[in-house]
Amino acid sequence: MTTTADDEKILGAVLDRWKAGVDAHRPEHVAATFTEDALFQGLHPYSVGRPGVAAYYDSQPLGMKAAYRILETRRPADGLVLGYLDVEFTFTDRPALPVKLSVLATRVGDDWLISHYQVSRLD
Repeated sequence: MTTTADDEKILGAVLDRWKAGVDAHRPEHVAATFTEDALFQGLHPYSVGRPGVAAYYDSQPLGMKAAYRILETRRPADGLVLGYLDVEFTFTDRPALPVKLSVLATRVGDDWLISHYQVSRLD
């Protein structure tokens, strides 16, 4: 189980949609990149489902942007891609926030959505 170009392409497509929503401060757009029952752990208490994801990103400051780099991927089962990433959130009024992010992308029909998201600060 190692990183493959196909797995990076799958994660990149999902994360590009996530990033576009974050950068545009469109919480509902961000939430649409998650499954209906996604387990979401940002830097605040966790939530389950799209409403919690939307509320979390709605609370983020205007002008926040995300940049990510996929470090590792794994394929634990058919229809699942696990990713480990470096993410840097930048702001207009404070220093950037580097974090580690683990996501599990799940195939839903013909699409891939995030079913698990966990951020960690390593300071």
